[in-house]
Amino acid sequence: MDLGLTNKVALVTAASKGLGRAIAEELAAEGATVGMCARGETALLAARDEIVARTGADVHAFVADVSQREGIQRATSSVLERYGRIDILVTNAGGPPAGPFESHDWDEWQRAVDLTLRSAVELTRAVLPGMRERRWGRILNVTSIAVKQPVDGLMLSNAIRAAVTGFARTLANELATHGITVNNLLPGYTRTERVETLNAANAKREGVSVEAVASRIEAQIPMRRLGEPREFAALAAFLASERASYITGQSIAVDGGWIRSLL
Repeated sequence: MDLGLTNKVALVTAASKGLGRAIAEELAAEGATVGMCARGETALLAARDEIVARTGADVHAFVADVSQREGIQRATSSVLERYGRIDILVTNAGGPPAGPFESHDWDEWQRAVDLTLRSAVELTRAVLPGMRERRWGRILNVTSIAVKQPVDGLMLSNAIRAAVTGFARTLANELATHGITVNNLLPGYTRTERVETLNAANAKREGVSVEAVASRIEAQIPMRRLGEPREFAALAAFLASERASYITGQSIAVDGGWIRSLL
């Protein structure tokens, strides 16, 4: 299937590892030019070199922290100055800390808002003028299965990723006549450092082994295994494509069947 991504320019944030890296590589493999950023330079440059070696794509890597206003500006301006446009925006960021309500003061809430909600809003604000002018664009927000079925112990993520979902769903209607789609991707339990960190935190809180926590989670998934980042990235590439031009305002889970709701 030709996804029509050749010569499209994508910006993927938090792309040095995990889901962001997998998305950047999948888009590059489909012919897109990719700008990728993250906070850690060493891992980011290594990821870029590996993607270029595997795909031969034009990949631009630069350090930017999208939880900060300056980082958001750098993320978009670096790609726009180099390539002149951004056709595909993938908003992605590390998840907020785990813990129940009482463990987070307002400063922690504010940091989570800046990381998760403000980054999605302001990155979108920066790319929209060009997308409107060209009457083509794809905005993809990496959120979480927690927006459809809250995960115990993830107060910040459950609350703030739900806000991103409301933002994206409303924006999708506003942009539908401009050739711009807006969708959310909901990763389930996937083999990433984020899941390993959460498992370790839960194991410590419960006084059990990390292996016991991991086994319990896998038992909750109908497929009885964690997802792989490349499986998640495949959906991102499709939603970014020409073939997905009539899909907008959706929140689609890649979770092995973990979510139990009908919709």
